[in-house]
Amino acid sequence: MMYNLESIVERIHESFTSRTSAREEALAQARSLIRHCANAIRAIHRDERELAHNELQTATSLASSLQKNQQTFPDIYFEGYTQDALKEFAEASIVYSLTENGTLPLPEELGIEYAAYLKGMAEAIGELRRRCLDTLRVNHTQEAEQMLAYMDDIFAILITMDYPDAITGGLRRLTDIARSIIERTRGDLTLSLRQENLEKSLHHLEQQLRSHPPQ
Repeated sequence: MMYNLESIVERIHESFTSRTSAREEALAQARSLIRHCANAIRAIHRDERELAHNELQTATSLASSLQKNQQTFPDIYFEGYTQDALKEFAEASIVYSLTENGTLPLPEELGIEYAAYLKGMAEAIGELRRRCLDTLRVNHTQEAEQMLAYMDDIFAILITMDYPDAITGGLRRLTDIARSIIERTRGDLTLSLRQENLEKSLHHLEQQLRSHPPQ
């Protein structure tokens, strides 16, 4: 038997064992990260701000753990499931910040790659649409208009990212989806505002008729 075969095989086993362990841990962290991000967004829509903040804090810790793989196992860090989870983290963070104070968290603050950050921005548009429609139902038209303005601002950024999908990770498709979401939202908001103006006009006319009934 070749004198160094056992040592070679042993090193390979050690490498594969540590890589397998890191992959399984990353998978578990990615699933947990996605769950906490979904919980944060659900809490945002329910106006449970403290719960949303707590869920994002947990998500931030999980994202940091995933990011540690970049130094040791970069191939695991750039796997689809890891980047998808970080995209969800970007989306939840963006939605929370915009609905809280109208600011965007920086990708460097979140510690994620630009492609994942941009895809998180694109998917945040769907959540902002939901927020817009929810506020319309309770006649908060000013906030609804602000949500649409955020959507327009994000889209204006996305359409400038005219790079190959290999660079952006498939951002073009998400941008096309965002475009249709924004146009539907604009139509919904326009109809709602027209209805609101009509109701105000009718109410004003009713008051005038009551004050000055026809002879």
